[in-house]
Amino acid sequence: QGQLVQSGGGSVQAGDSVRLSCTFPGRTLAEYSMGWFRQDPGKGRELIAALSRSGSAYYADSVKGRFTISRDNAKNTLYLQMDSLRPEDTAAYYCAADRRTVPGTDLHQYNYWGQGTQVTVSS
Repeated sequence: QGQLVQSGGGSVQAGDSVRLSCTFPGRTLAEYSMGWFRQDPGKGRELIAALSRSGSAYYADSVKGRFTISRDNAKNTLYLQMDSLRPEDTAAYYCAADRRTVPGTDLHQYNYWGQGTQVTVSS
């Protein structure tokens, strides 16, 4: 069973940008539907962006227009570009993958997960 490897994140000011990256060693990301989830302490893990195998993107209303999910097939890397960050974006962020054609909206629909990375946005 493979595991996704994440990088990026950190502490930033409101209005700043951060890019998260996610790779899947030994596997081809383009063969998977991908998702980015985030989790606040004491809360459930919510899907904020997803990318189908064909490249169609989905965004939660809370991040639409500010976050962009993308995949570089040549680098076998998934990205989450986060712009205009707000304090309420503070959370642990996780990438996830599944072989289904259309990405699921529930975390239980994903079989592979990254280790998580913290993003903290200060006002």
